[in-house]
Amino acid sequence: MTTLLTILVLILVAIAIWQMTKIFELSQIKAENSQVASDKDNKYNGYLMFAFLIFIYGITIFSFWKYTKVLLPEAASEHGQSYDSLMLWSFVIIFFVQTVTQALLHYFSYKYKGEKGKKALFYADNDRLEFIWTIIPVFVLAGLILWGLYTWTNIMDVNDEDDPLIVELYAQQFNWTARYGGADNVLGGANVRMIDIDRANVLGLDESDPYSNDDVIVKELHLPVGRKVNFRFRSQDVLHSAYMPHFRAQMNCVPGMITEFSFTPTITTEEMRLNPDVIDKVKRTNAIRAERAASGEPNSDPWEFDYILLCNKICGKSHYNMQMKIIVESEEEYNAWMESQQTFSQLMASMN
Repeated sequence: MTTLLTILVLILVAIAIWQMTKIFELSQIKAENSQVASDKDNKYNGYLMFAFLIFIYGITIFSFWKYTKVLLPEAASEHGQSYDSLMLWSFVIIFFVQTVTQALLHYFSYKYKGEKGKKALFYADNDRLEFIWTIIPVFVLAGLILWGLYTWTNIMDVNDEDDPLIVELYAQQFNWTARYGGADNVLGGANVRMIDIDRANVLGLDESDPYSNDDVIVKELHLPVGRKVNFRFRSQDVLHSAYMPHFRAQMNCVPGMITEFSFTPTITTEEMRLNPDVIDKVKRTNAIRAERAASGEPNSDPWEFDYILLCNKICGKSHYNMQMKIIVESEEEYNAWMESQQTFSQLMASMN
């Protein structure tokens, strides 16, 4: 009923606006109704162009002032600094070009506005000018593209140098599961056809593969700081995307194939919690949650910062809730945590 009333109100408002427009047109019958813009019209349009220029600059400055606080803090991975530098310089160039070109566009729209008796100059071409405005973008874009390719090549170089930790991230609607290679740091074979829910073999590990015995399956991702991690991604059902924003890392999880990504965490969870930007964000978030708690709203408990793994593909109705906590800690803390985990062989033994 509410939807029907809303639609009726919108229809009535539209009719009212239409009728007001017709009344305005009737009131202007005796006025000059030329379709050719007069000097007065061009002058007003010129001023409006300047007003719009001020508006777009104003909204840009306001957006920087208002919303930069919601940006991510410093990158917590080794490659993240290169990623952020490339992004920063791309935005600097874009904003510089946008500022200059928009200023010239609106200024010329006013300076060369139409005036009665004034004829526009026919300017066929200028080879030097065309060369300048062609070659500058060519060099700038070529530089950005080459820099981007160099950065991309380094980021996507997944190799076994530096004794990397091997971790599998398994995606399914609507949760993540992590699998470690255990003491031998080698993942056992797995296939979705081997999934056996009754025996808690939720990832389809090959029980006949000796490398599977010491694999560790968990619902919380722990990473040692300063150690390279090679991730392998699988999906059980639909296309997902493993997104770890604080590490500037993302990789699609495709059913039927294994994708890979690699990075080295550089900042522990505890260290990131001391970052001024993170402290400010936690303070602002908890102020909102305190207001919600005071009014009795749910999900209003105090929030503490944690790294997080998200799904960045719309994979279904509970996509928004597909996330996993990531803890970056010292090598000693990581080893102690790993010692406390149950291996796959121990899990299978407990199910018999």
